[in-house]
Amino acid sequence: MNVEVRSVAGRFETGTTLTHASAKAALAAGLQRIAAGAGSVDCAPLAQFDSSALAVLIAWQRAAQARGAALEIVNLPAGLASLAQAYGVDTLLTARH
Repeated sequence: MNVEVRSVAGRFETGTTLTHASAKAALAAGLQRIAAGAGSVDCAPLAQFDSSALAVLIAWQRAAQARGAALEIVNLPAGLASLAQAYGVDTLLTARH
């Protein structure tokens, strides 16, 4: 399970896996980066995910909004974008593919 979240110049990256098993750790790591001022998350490393990834991304965005900032989601995998659309939460994500 890879829940490493790396941060570079206001942007952090997801790990390669974001599933139910890793969601809690990934959420906490991302919240730390957002609290430190990160303004975007890069999902390019994300290779394995489930609906928990959507919950984490939405929670990260809400945490940024609570700080009066926006969190841009970049490189959202097509499969995760499709999952968001299927669940009707795609409009909640500020994402670039």
